[in-house]
Amino acid sequence: MRTFTIKGEAMRRTSIAMALGLLLAGAAGTAAGMEEGGARVHPEIWPVARSPQAISDPATERRIDVLLDRMTVEQKVGQLIQADISAITPKDLETYPLGSILAGGNSGPFGNERSTAAEWARLVRAFREVSLRPGANGVAVPILFGIDAVHGHNNVPGATIFPHNIGLGAARDPDLIRRIGEVTAAEIAASGIEWTFAPTLAVPRDLRWGRSYEGYAADPYLVAQYAKAMTLGLQGKLAPAQPIAKDRVAATAKHFLADGGTEHGKDQGDARISETELIAIHAQGYPAAIDAGALTVMASFSSWNGTKHHGNKELLTTILKQRMGFEGFVVGDWNGHGQVPGCSVTDCPKSILAGLDMFMAPDSWKGLYASTLDQAKSGIIPAARLDDAVRRILRVKFKLGLFDDVRTFPTSPSVIGSPDHLAVAREAVAKSLVLLKNNDAVLPIRPGARVLVTGRAANNMAMQSGGWTISWQGSDVTREDFPNGQTIWEGIEEAVAAAGGAATFSVDGSFATKPDVAIFVFGEEPYAEFQGDVPTLDYQPVNPVDLAQLKRLKGAGIPVVAVFLSGRPLFTNPEINAADAFVAAWLPGSQGAGVADVLVARRDGKPIRDFSGTLPFAWPATAASPIAAPLFPIGYGLRYDQPSKVPRLSEDPGIDVAAALNLENFFAGGRARAPWSMSVGDDGGVRPVESAAVVSPNGMLSAKSVDVMAQEDGKQFRWAGTGTVQISGPNADLTHHLGQDMALRLDVRVDAVGEGRVSVAFANAGIDVTDWVGAAPTGILSTLQIRLRCFADRGADLQRVGNPLGLAGHKGLGLTLLSARVEPAPNAPSCPVQAE
Repeated sequence: MRTFTIKGEAMRRTSIAMALGLLLAGAAGTAAGMEEGGARVHPEIWPVARSPQAISDPATERRIDVLLDRMTVEQKVGQLIQADISAITPKDLETYPLGSILAGGNSGPFGNERSTAAEWARLVRAFREVSLRPGANGVAVPILFGIDAVHGHNNVPGATIFPHNIGLGAARDPDLIRRIGEVTAAEIAASGIEWTFAPTLAVPRDLRWGRSYEGYAADPYLVAQYAKAMTLGLQGKLAPAQPIAKDRVAATAKHFLADGGTEHGKDQGDARISETELIAIHAQGYPAAIDAGALTVMASFSSWNGTKHHGNKELLTTILKQRMGFEGFVVGDWNGHGQVPGCSVTDCPKSILAGLDMFMAPDSWKGLYASTLDQAKSGIIPAARLDDAVRRILRVKFKLGLFDDVRTFPTSPSVIGSPDHLAVAREAVAKSLVLLKNNDAVLPIRPGARVLVTGRAANNMAMQSGGWTISWQGSDVTREDFPNGQTIWEGIEEAVAAAGGAATFSVDGSFATKPDVAIFVFGEEPYAEFQGDVPTLDYQPVNPVDLAQLKRLKGAGIPVVAVFLSGRPLFTNPEINAADAFVAAWLPGSQGAGVADVLVARRDGKPIRDFSGTLPFAWPATAASPIAAPLFPIGYGLRYDQPSKVPRLSEDPGIDVAAALNLENFFAGGRARAPWSMSVGDDGGVRPVESAAVVSPNGMLSAKSVDVMAQEDGKQFRWAGTGTVQISGPNADLTHHLGQDMALRLDVRVDAVGEGRVSVAFANAGIDVTDWVGAAPTGILSTLQIRLRCFADRGADLQRVGNPLGLAGHKGLGLTLLSARVEPAPNAPSCPVQAE
């Protein structure tokens, strides 16, 4: 294990050491912050920080004073509201003087997710031009445009896509992080945008969390180093009385606070921890970001001991704004204010009173504007609190030069994906790789070798880029999206050929001539928040096809190098045993050649780079989480010049994986839950539902991710002809449910009643629900329960349930599915089904 330090960080290290000491000593008691109300704080034990004086200046504050005096209450309230481009047009700003616009993960200019930088700039300009038209009082306030550019400018095809944060944590290189920030900012600015929702400063504690890859590391000190480096890279060092440079953008330190500390790793869940742990583990990145000049902070969806952060005045005001001296503004997350008790997405004064300055109200903005305006006029939101929020927002807009035409003409889009930018990304890929095993020195690949590259991830830009790439979940990325990139296969092929060898590719591992070595690239499918949550850390708990392919190659007498793509360490002991070498490659992004730079030797027998990455999180010895006794500790990582042999590992997952999988829960959070998968089919065949929008082979049935109660938590199906939605997976034994009054429950919204009959199937036994669909209220979520006994009576074999749900319909039918599961239902209707 190696340690790393940075000059000038002694004070920060001391602060973190003190905080960790408090945690270990139990200072303030385990119950600190866990008493009645769940969110009491002791400011004196929190770290002190201060936004740089250069965040503003007296002349700017006087300009803000003048604006506040002249602005109407309507204009002030508008500054507090941010809407998504999918739910607002530039013309709307003529009536609603909103302060900010964002483009969410699945929103693109003019309905096109794959828009060019020029189209992004045109969209921003259209909104800004309307916002700059003065009102009757002569006041005009430019809008602020924000976007999730979290591993490069990941919204634009052809942009430079870096490894996700977990890979950057493995690199342990703050200077690299600063340069990545600079590249990312330049590419964002070249598309006319001035604000990114990054960096993420989470410290994930339970890797079942689907956002684990957004965290840099488990080490709060490294997170603090990176917080400073990325903030300076994105914004540059703030200078007095000067706006930040045109090729820099506003940073967002997020998600305040302990988004990575929720119980069981549940997304948007509750961190049930003491105040000392909250400080020592989860707060350390924020003082570093604030001291570096971060202009915005984003509140977390999550809670601390039962209190939602969007309504936690103790943290947002007492700690963040007062103790940590933050002078920028606090923005909410996607309708996160609606989760505060007593609030809805269109009505939440509690958040503003707690210290939130700007609501992120993507599709709820119009109702929220109306209610917030009423509350400002009535005094529910005091004028002083309103003015403080507006001042903070205006301060950031002045620092970005929005009032002084600094960003009227974006920098040239030619910088996007430029060779020097791509070189930084390739360097980052190489430095992120961690060598876990290299028995018999199978790596590096020797010059002149015959190499077989195989595996479903080897030539797959989506799998190597992960979520938050082009779209929110990243599952629909193609090679064509990044013409200046390389898949891992393409990078290896070029490197092997340059060294005098020959490489061939086959997904299934077949070959005509036996290779000298095989490189098997495999791993997790793309995912983002919520949809990436998993019940255990077992990599492939059901139908381990990747392990089978590894064993086939090994059984053929071929040395095997396993390259594992994942957003988190996972229990892979069987796969490690089946491979001679094992590389944790994380989610490397678009520059797959960076993998070859380390794995493949040149003609002189040496690769371009040796391994230098070390584990940012412990690697699990079992499938249990949180990780108690790791297989490989934080900081582990082999090098060519420091070889070590890994013995055979236990393949016992350490827990009852089948029980943890919860086979009775088939669909939730917008996707089929592991180990189940979803598909849509018609007479032309079947197509898996692996992205936000899918159409069956002959176009008779479409599936699209939609918001029902949260972001993309439902799937909307529309029938253009005869088609079937199918959830399938392992043959699960559910016979024990027959005598327990159990039922199949569907939470479903009928969007349109089509032609013909509608049926629901369980274990391939169908029941006609046409009458129920016809009686259900259109556009309103309804619950359908069907006793399992009803399906069994129609021939369902509950001992081998491989298809727990089928929805068959015809032209014109429209259904949106929110959830599907088996549950106790003693009051479910008798067979046949009647409408509830």
